[in-house]
Amino acid sequence: MHSYLRRIYFDGLLYLTNRVVARIPSHILRRWYYRHVMHFEIGKNTFIYMDAWFDTKGGFKIGSGSVVNQKCRLDNRGGLEIGNNVSITAEVCILTADHDLQDPRFGGRLAPVRIEDFVFIGTRAMILRGVTLGRGSVVAAGSVVVKDVAPLTVVAGSPARVIKTREDNFAYHAGYARLFS
Repeated sequence: MHSYLRRIYFDGLLYLTNRVVARIPSHILRRWYYRHVMHFEIGKNTFIYMDAWFDTKGGFKIGSGSVVNQKCRLDNRGGLEIGNNVSITAEVCILTADHDLQDPRFGGRLAPVRIEDFVFIGTRAMILRGVTLGRGSVVAAGSVVVKDVAPLTVVAGSPARVIKTREDNFAYHAGYARLFS
């Protein structure tokens, strides 16, 4: 019975996080909840917009001056670390878990995702488990990233492939606030 109560608590917490708190139109309230209830590490001047979806308590760290736009799936079960001045646009999906297709039991696998400073991820891109996006890299909209992306590299496609490089002259802060979002 004790494990059943723990399951109710855990599933209830995720329901509250993803279906109620994620829809509160206040950065201040959501950030307080994420920091104090979910134990996420969130830097200064960082904004997580409405309808972000998380998969567990803890395992999430985001630096300063970053932004996660609306309706992003942030699977933090395997650990998700996002640097400073990172821009993650709408409906991005970042996964830290999958299933072993060769395992007869279809066992789960976890591996952390690391996103370094000044990375830009375009709308509806997907980042798969175990990937590191190097400093200043760019993932084009709709891309599926299955392996590490080198610093200052721009990738596009499915699977994502290098299309060009980016200059290392960053002088911006990616985080920005909107009222009611």
